[in-house]
Amino acid sequence: QIEFQTVWFAYPATEPAGGGRREEPGEHRGATARGEPPPPEGTDGWVLRGVSFAIRPGESVAFVGHTGAGKTSIINLITRFYDPQRGQVLVDGVDIRHYAQRELRRHVGLVLQDVFLFSGTVASNIRLGNKEITDDEIRKAAEFVNANRFIEALPAGYATGVVERGATLSSGQRQLIAFARAVSHNPEILLVLDEATSSVDTETELLIQEALRKVLRGRTSIIIAHRLSTIQNVDRILVLHKGRIVEEGTHRELLARGGIYTKLYQLQYRDQELRLPQAPAAEGASRDSGIGG
Repeated sequence: QIEFQTVWFAYPATEPAGGGRREEPGEHRGATARGEPPPPEGTDGWVLRGVSFAIRPGESVAFVGHTGAGKTSIINLITRFYDPQRGQVLVDGVDIRHYAQRELRRHVGLVLQDVFLFSGTVASNIRLGNKEITDDEIRKAAEFVNANRFIEALPAGYATGVVERGATLSSGQRQLIAFARAVSHNPEILLVLDEATSSVDTETELLIQEALRKVLRGRTSIIIAHRLSTIQNVDRILVLHKGRIVEEGTHRELLARGGIYTKLYQLQYRDQELRLPQAPAAEGASRDSGIGG
């Protein structure tokens, strides 16, 4: 189980070496609302403001929100790229600060938009230095996430050479390798971070969405996705706004409320020149005017 208990977090004003991916600047950064604790000296201001939630074992949860809402910061705290200034992040009831980072990351699979591939072969990039993972397990992982379709079409299949950063592969192909990498390492927790399916063609996106559905099944998962179509089938969606969780529910439940999630969804479909059917308004639904933060 992953649990945030009244977490307040601010990035240091000067980025330390080796830090995680930072949140994009948001309109709330640096502003302190009445009744809020002042942000620590030497920081850019609160990014997360008293955030609390719990994710059950095997549950898939997505975080959505405008740029700078605090989504990336959730992942940065779970992976311990940073620690919160106030509150606690718990994994299985233990404060995450009591875990060694190396131990923690053995249990966490991370799929990034800008997947880093090393100079080597396709197979070695999936194995990622874990010699206990066999060639057969690599093939099964690739098949599971649909990566085998393009890998087997490469000149030498799994033995095909890959240049550093995978420049000879498409963005979608690199992301499928990242999914195969995560599956082969069989993490207890899977994190899909920062628009991981945002820059691929439609056919590859469908393959990735199918792979994501398979990978999430029975696994504790957190997804941050640019395309809301990617997260329609997760167990729960949490909407972040100005560093606070302001809405929570399934895709259908949130659409029915007509709040921030509905507006994000409508905006995406407008951008794609698609028309979203009018969602039924739920009595007492939350509106932007009634949201704190």
